[in-house]
Amino acid sequence: MVVRTFVKPALPLLTLLPGLCLIPVVAILVRDGHGGGLPLLIQFAQGAVQPSFDPTLLKSLWQGLQITFVTAVLSWAISSGLGLIFGFLGSRTLWRTLLGTAWPALLVRRLLSPFRAIHELIWGLLLLQVYGLNGWVAIAAIVIPYSALMARVLADQIDCHDSPALPVLQGSGGPAMAVLLTAVFPAVFASIKHHIGHRLDCALRSALILGVFGLGGLGTDLMLSLQSLQFRDMWSGLWLLAIAMVLLDFILQTIPRRPRHGFVVGIALVLLVVWSASLNLDLSWPSESFGPVFSGLVADRNAATAALFEINWGAAIGSTLLITLMASCIATAVPPLLLLLSPSQSSLRLQSLIWGALRLVPTPLTALLLLVMAKPSLPLAALALGLHHSGVMGRVLMKDIRETGFGSAQILERSGATVRMSWLYGPLAEVSRSYLAYASYRCDVILRDTVVVGIVGSAGLGWQLIDALSSFHWWLVAWLVLAFIVLTLCGETITEQLQQRLNCKAVGL
Repeated sequence: MVVRTFVKPALPLLTLLPGLCLIPVVAILVRDGHGGGLPLLIQFAQGAVQPSFDPTLLKSLWQGLQITFVTAVLSWAISSGLGLIFGFLGSRTLWRTLLGTAWPALLVRRLLSPFRAIHELIWGLLLLQVYGLNGWVAIAAIVIPYSALMARVLADQIDCHDSPALPVLQGSGGPAMAVLLTAVFPAVFASIKHHIGHRLDCALRSALILGVFGLGGLGTDLMLSLQSLQFRDMWSGLWLLAIAMVLLDFILQTIPRRPRHGFVVGIALVLLVVWSASLNLDLSWPSESFGPVFSGLVADRNAATAALFEINWGAAIGSTLLITLMASCIATAVPPLLLLLSPSQSSLRLQSLIWGALRLVPTPLTALLLLVMAKPSLPLAALALGLHHSGVMGRVLMKDIRETGFGSAQILERSGATVRMSWLYGPLAEVSRSYLAYASYRCDVILRDTVVVGIVGSAGLGWQLIDALSSFHWWLVAWLVLAFIVLTLCGETITEQLQQRLNCKAVGL
């Protein structure tokens, strides 16, 4: 008789185990590091407390922030409208109620999958090559994937809602649409509204990243300051961005509490469109099209096969997946590790500031700062991605813990447990399931974001794609985009299974 013993870690320990990835990452960075960048990092730190107040600089930064903000809000408004439409059309619950079958929802979901699988940076660089520097390029680059992403989240929110009133109302013979409006939509409205508000914050960060890669706005100013090692100028822009994001977060939390917030938001959007006319965004509709690109691809079909064998696909895909895995482990483990390092209610405020700072600096800039201390490598790219996304994960963890409260930790402490054990098996245990579910969703985002760290010169599909775009190698671009789509969709399939086992509604956070 063979006895098998399975060791199953407690759920809160699963939030810490990914932290083992930090050991090889730190070891490799120490091996590849050099001390020459230490003075520059000190200057960077000094710039945080001594930003530049040059009037000319502040005027330029203010104008860049305006362009970034307008781009973000306009793209958010358009993508929210499209996301709501396609989200409802992609709901299995809606079509089963209306037609008794879910195949139209599956069709909508499959058609939208390629659009959300491609990162907004890829869309931006593709559109930039065709249309040039135009205000609509940055807006469209955000609208295309965000509409599809929002549609998926909203459809999942509707489908995950288990309404006991739905079969009762259906059995009573009421109209299908009235049944949906009564039994389903009111219950998911709050989470949908929350996600739409969250997307505005995401759109601002996306507009910033597009600016880093030359599409205008504050991101361009920050990139130029970092490249010229003008850290004081860079921090002037970062502090200005921080103030704007704090105000934005305050507005997002305050407006929904007002009874007429929808009217206020509508008026604000109209004023924003009028305001954009004075910012030199060049919102004139471009006359160019993708026609020459497609005709070039068709005319040179033999180049398709040649492009397919130009790169080592195994190494490129393997590097991309390795970056995703390491970055996901770092992003997941760092917040609970820091929480247990100083487990107290008073330290949560300091930790919230840390997570806010990590979210503030765009990933490409974080990667360039790390290059000051070490040469380009996969661990460096993973660390840059992981640190940025740990800011997002840290914010989620702090929010969940504050909502659940600290009563369990206090009870365990009175029972004789140590402070760290009390927090580990108290507040952290209570939020572990939803936290891990959101971490699985974050893996999809990190996989898409691997293209962003291509700027540091590391391996992976992202770097290959940026190189192919810069050389107008359209067939290689097409193959690389297809590879990104396949990887992203496979990742979504895996994480959806994990989310269903942990928490069905975690994707809506």
